[in-house]
Amino acid sequence: MINRFREFNCDKREFLKKNSMYLSHKIILVLIVILPHTVLADVVLNTIFSDHMVIQRETEIPIWGWADPSEDITVSGSWGEGAKVVAAADGTWRVDLKTPKAGGPYSITISGKNIIHIKDVLSGEVWLCTGQSNMDFALDKFLNDSREPQYQPLVEYIREEVSTANDDQIRHIEVLQNTSLYEKKPDFQGQWISATQGQIGKITATGYFFAKELRKELNVPIGLVECSWGGTRIQPWISAEAYLADENLKDYFKANRKEIKETIERLDAEDYRDTIYESQLASWKENGEKGRKPRPTDHPREDRQVPATLYNGMLNSIIPYAIKGAIWYQGESNAVYMPEEYEDFFTTMINSWRADWNQGDFSFYWAQLAACQRGNEEADDGWATVNNELRKSLKLPNTGMAVLHDIGEAKDIHPHNKIDAGKRLALWALEKDYHKKVAAVSGPLYNSHKVKGDKIQVDFSEAGSGLMVGHKHLLDEAVTVNEPLKWFEILGQNGEWIPAEAKIISKNIIEVWNSSVSDPVHVRYAWSGNPQGANLYNKEGLPAAVFSTEE
Repeated sequence: MINRFREFNCDKREFLKKNSMYLSHKIILVLIVILPHTVLADVVLNTIFSDHMVIQRETEIPIWGWADPSEDITVSGSWGEGAKVVAAADGTWRVDLKTPKAGGPYSITISGKNIIHIKDVLSGEVWLCTGQSNMDFALDKFLNDSREPQYQPLVEYIREEVSTANDDQIRHIEVLQNTSLYEKKPDFQGQWISATQGQIGKITATGYFFAKELRKELNVPIGLVECSWGGTRIQPWISAEAYLADENLKDYFKANRKEIKETIERLDAEDYRDTIYESQLASWKENGEKGRKPRPTDHPREDRQVPATLYNGMLNSIIPYAIKGAIWYQGESNAVYMPEEYEDFFTTMINSWRADWNQGDFSFYWAQLAACQRGNEEADDGWATVNNELRKSLKLPNTGMAVLHDIGEAKDIHPHNKIDAGKRLALWALEKDYHKKVAAVSGPLYNSHKVKGDKIQVDFSEAGSGLMVGHKHLLDEAVTVNEPLKWFEILGQNGEWIPAEAKIISKNIIEVWNSSVSDPVHVRYAWSGNPQGANLYNKEGLPAAVFSTEE
């Protein structure tokens, strides 16, 4: 607990230093001596428990913080519920408080040696929003003109949304981006904001349109707790304990930690020189300073890609805040880093987060990556591989996947159509969590296949009222088109993938073949970073997921 307040006290001393012209040296000395003791005597809450927060309705929520050892803590909600606890020997405390039906505003009072009043509290539905940049990017990031003119209407749509939205019932708090190699951070910096003028632009775009869809159907407050960081792989979001408990990933983690230890020793040596950076910088200058300026080698303590660092530095600080579920948009950075192992990492991450939260197998929904032109064959294949690994992860209970390859932008890894991304994620929540009737939760998902002579028949789940050849334009609903199915490939005994023809033969089955392949083995679909024109949909207008029948 003392460590927790060290930074606070340093900030106080810096404030006094900068304003010393107004204060006598005696006052400064008195404050420096007294402040640590007065601060330590106060009850303190985790930052997430603050004004304008949204609490999960009609359940018991954990509320926690710090106080002096053995201090009596009382927590009471203005709706009539309360709880008491005695702070532990290390100063930590937690109570579980019953929450009311959706509504508010309410208040929460925490009493110990001091009293804290949390004002303007709403009771509703709380969702964790996490991943890399396509979750991290706020609405403000999508206000600039699109790179390709055909997507400019999406920019105009978001500009209109940001300039006119005024919904105080959608609220958002973001965990400050922070790495921590070994120490689990217990708190973070941040504040709750709402989807109102002057604030909405700072809300995750994917999360906002997800929340907007829930608001429309449920008419209750929605809280978004964002914990994301652009450009990050999945590996740093998994805890050290989860790695060590997993037989498939334990050796990877131990090897990485050994390498990190050696790297730290090398970088911290007095005679260390960053020769690689120096060489890259010299070349960049010789080339007229064109392109991106090289960066010094990241120290492992600040490297956001190191396993467990973002779990420690960010996610740990909000566990176990009561949530309904989580939405995840990540995988772009793993397209060129262990893409074939993504399912192992992803399922381990989900299982471990559920265990750490200790509120059961809460709903976990994610996005298959939107289409984007990749720079080389390896990255292109990796993009499709990650999408297939995401699909395979649906074997976990209470999971769902939004397919996005039809709403990507070839020249922008951050496509503007977060509107449909949010809607498609919301379909899963509306049906599975809130028992609302939706036409379909997903587009067709590969279920099984059979080799029939020189053809392969593929059976799909989530076919809705039937399969169709479709086309989607921007925010319009997908429509039936009279054209052949595209982006199917077939694998023969020779081990080569070649383009294939395909046709719908029943409500949920297609047939795939190539006349030059008499002994087909496997089928795959939309196997590219940018499968432009992939056109298998269900009649509810949702696209089929990227898949390969080859394990």
